Amino acid sequence: MPTTPLRVDAFSEAHVPEMLDWFSSLEALVQWGGPGLSFPLEAAQLEAMLAETEGAEPERLMFAGIVDGKLAGHAQVALDWANGVGRLARVAINPRMRGQGLAQPFLREVTRRFFADPAFERLELNVYTFNEAAIRTYRSLGFQEEGVRRSSAKVGDARWDTAIYGLLRGEWAERAAAGAPCVQENAQRTL
Repeated sequence: MPTTPLRVDAFSEAHVPEMLDWFSSLEALVQWGGPGLSFPLEAAQLEAMLAETEGAEPERLMFAGIVDGKLAGHAQVALDWANGVGRLARVAINPRMRGQGLAQPFLREVTRRFFADPAFERLELNVYTFNEAAIRTYRSLGFQEEGVRRSSAKVGDARWDTAIYGLLRGEWAERAAAGAPCVQENAQRTL
């Protein structure tokens, strides 16, 4: 177990090197980042994502979960400002820190920060249906399955199904009012 609490920061260029060895195969990289990334994960790919976090209405937010000064988790939220919708994506826990119960508090804080902006009404995500640990975590946070896109991704010779989950602001507010604990905060952005 970690000796210090989980802290959530904005993901920065300083975190990039720590993350480059998290995905040991094309399948692991696609499971995290989708079929648009090339294996192995390179700094330039993460830096391109970071460039989309700039401006008054960024295209995405990137979060770093920090434990004992080390990068323990990563998550992104792609932002659709016109419709008030965010898409939680590219969620990963450092492979050396899995099994320590970090995913739920990390994503609870990411979700809290997302809904802190009144411009957003809905947070959604896609998850491959075989990723049972992630699905358990998403459900524990209140996300509801809304459907399955069958055979939606081709990875090598395999076809993967993708489940779609969603969480509305009112549903989140109800859960937050019930007393869900938060983690230590240290970020440059409100979100």
